[in-house]
Amino acid sequence: MRRGIYLIEEVDFRPMNSRAPREYLTWLTRYKREDEALDRPVLTSGLSIRSREIDLVGAFYAVGITGHPQFRAVTLWDCHGGWDGGWRQMMEIYDGVDDRLFLSDIDDLRFSAFSRPLGAVAGGPAIADLLAEPYAAPFYVLESARVRPGAALDYLAAVAEERAPILADHGHRCVGLYEVLLCDSEVVTLWGATLDDHLALQRAYDAALGLDDEVEPDPRLLAWRKRSRDFLEGPWRETLIAPFPGSRLAPR
Repeated sequence: MRRGIYLIEEVDFRPMNSRAPREYLTWLTRYKREDEALDRPVLTSGLSIRSREIDLVGAFYAVGITGHPQFRAVTLWDCHGGWDGGWRQMMEIYDGVDDRLFLSDIDDLRFSAFSRPLGAVAGGPAIADLLAEPYAAPFYVLESARVRPGAALDYLAAVAEERAPILADHGHRCVGLYEVLLCDSEVVTLWGATLDDHLALQRAYDAALGLDDEVEPDPRLLAWRKRSRDFLEGPWRETLIAPFPGSRLAPR
C-alpha cells in the first residue's frame, strides 16, 4: 500500500476584510463540488487544473484568537493515487508553463498563500476512511512543529503511540499525522474536537500545572510536553480551525 499524499495551504487576505475569506472558501467549495463529475483532469482558463483526483477534503476558517494571522483560510487536499495520481496532475500543469497557469478567477482576492506537501505516516488514518464513516467535527486542532533534521518520523511515531491515546481520553480524534515533504524538519498533525473537549483539555492541562483546582488534572499532558522535546528543535504551535459549511470535513 502506498502512502497518502496530501497538500495543505494557508491563505492570507489583505486588506483585513472579513468577507474575503468567506468569498474565497465559498468559491472554492462550490467549484470543487463541480469537479466530482469530471472523468479526466482538465486545464481551463481562469480555474487552473480541475480534477476529481485532487480532492478538497477540508476547507477551514482560521480561529484568529488561537494564534493565526487574521484573516486566514486553511485548505487540505487529498491527492488520490498519491505521487502518480493527484500529485502528478498538479505537477503536469508546469510542464511547458501554459499561459492558462497564470489566470485565476480569484486573482487579487488572496494576498499570499503558503503550500506544503504532506506524506501520511503509519498510525494515522486515511482521510478517505474518515469521510466514508462519515466523520466531521465542529473544530479541528492544527499542529505545526519543527523537529530536529531527520526526526520527523520518530516524532510522529511517538505521537501515534503516546500522545494520541491521551488526547482520545479528552475527546480529540486523530485526523492526520503528516511528514512535511521536500524537507526533513517539519511535521503537521490534525485533530477533531468539540468546543467542550477543547476547553476541558485546556483546563486539565492548567490543573496539572497547579493553576486550576476545580477540575481533575492530567499529568500525562505535562509528561508529553517533556517527551516531545526529545524531537523538537524549533517552534511548536497548535491553532484551531473551523470547517467551512459545505466542505467535506464540516458537520452537515
